[in-house]
Amino acid sequence: MNNQKQQKPTLSGQRFKTRKRDEKERFDPTQFQDCIIQGLTETGSDLEAVAKFLDASGAKLDYRRYAETLFDILVAGGMLAPGGTLADDLMRTDVCVFAAQEDLETMQAFAQVFNKLIRRYKYLEKGFEDEVKKLLLFLKGFSESERNKLAMLTGILLANGTLNASILNSLYNENLVKEGVSAAFAVKLFKSWINEKDINAVAASLRKVNMDNRLMELFPANKQSLEHFTKYFTDAGLKELSEYVRNQQTIGARKELQKELQEQMSRGDPFKDIILYVKEEMKKNNISEQTVIGIVWSSVMSTVEWNKKEELVAEQAIKHLKQYSPLLAAFTTQGQSELTLLLKIQEYCYDNIHFMKAFQKIVVLFYKAEVLSEEPILKWYKDAHLAKGKSVFLEQMKKFVEWLKNAEEGN
Repeated sequence: MNNQKQQKPTLSGQRFKTRKRDEKERFDPTQFQDCIIQGLTETGSDLEAVAKFLDASGAKLDYRRYAETLFDILVAGGMLAPGGTLADDLMRTDVCVFAAQEDLETMQAFAQVFNKLIRRYKYLEKGFEDEVKKLLLFLKGFSESERNKLAMLTGILLANGTLNASILNSLYNENLVKEGVSAAFAVKLFKSWINEKDINAVAASLRKVNMDNRLMELFPANKQSLEHFTKYFTDAGLKELSEYVRNQQTIGARKELQKELQEQMSRGDPFKDIILYVKEEMKKNNISEQTVIGIVWSSVMSTVEWNKKEELVAEQAIKHLKQYSPLLAAFTTQGQSELTLLLKIQEYCYDNIHFMKAFQKIVVLFYKAEVLSEEPILKWYKDAHLAKGKSVFLEQMKKFVEWLKNAEEGN
């Protein structure tokens, strides 16, 4: 009885050992590496042949298990040790991104190799994404030329959809940012990305992963200003990116302004305080009066629960807008702002069907309250109106416009 008890562990132990040894032979990264490197060295620098070799090898070698080794070799020529240095004692190849020529054409050819490989072996997608995230964290371990090649390649792969923009998160690593590595890398990356697509496509990809408002973070905290960002990227020849970030900042400031305005109105803050706040924000964020009047109008209209009955809503609107007309008047000091407001009113009355008949009443109220003057109203009527519901609104305004014209002639 005692004897049996002792045998059990040795038996299972032996069996376990054998299995482990078999695995080691079948799943050995150095052996995998040797196969890939030998194959690449034989194909030489003909990237068409490289793509064919990789395609065929996937049937024989375990890409799923060794994705990281495979991509390390294709990018750096051998297996990478932590930090980005090549492991000394192992074989290497010159058929890789880091040993290639530093130009866009060569990187486009390499991008094709990765595309074909990942299209053929779909399961490599995730491994490749992880690899690129890791490579970005290793940037300090690479030479400047290696970084440039990697940046160009990454830009191309982002443009053709092989990579997702979320990989850029790695660039926000504190050490990379602090030493200026992230910003320098981003310049090369965005240049090749925009070269393949355009700024709108780039913006859409960034928006998808909520990175459209994070580009400032490529710089250390003390340099995260719009001025610094704009100068850095404009000097580097990326004016479109600078302008895009400037617009993003303005959009952010406008959203913030609208939110704050609505809060001030619902609290019932005095108009003079609200006006002062808005004017300061306009100055600080370089927001035009035309933009502001649109924000003020939609804020004013969103502070009320409107009646769903058409005959009651006009009366409610007039009462409400009469109260707010001093606020609106503060931001219609230019003809262009008045015209913008008229178009906003037209749009609002068209989009909110029970307001259709209230348009003329609102315009007349604003005319009397000196929010709008005759010239912009006449211009709107003549040719500056929107197509939305124009026949209905022009018909409503006909008598009033005739009265305005007569009053003008009478003067």
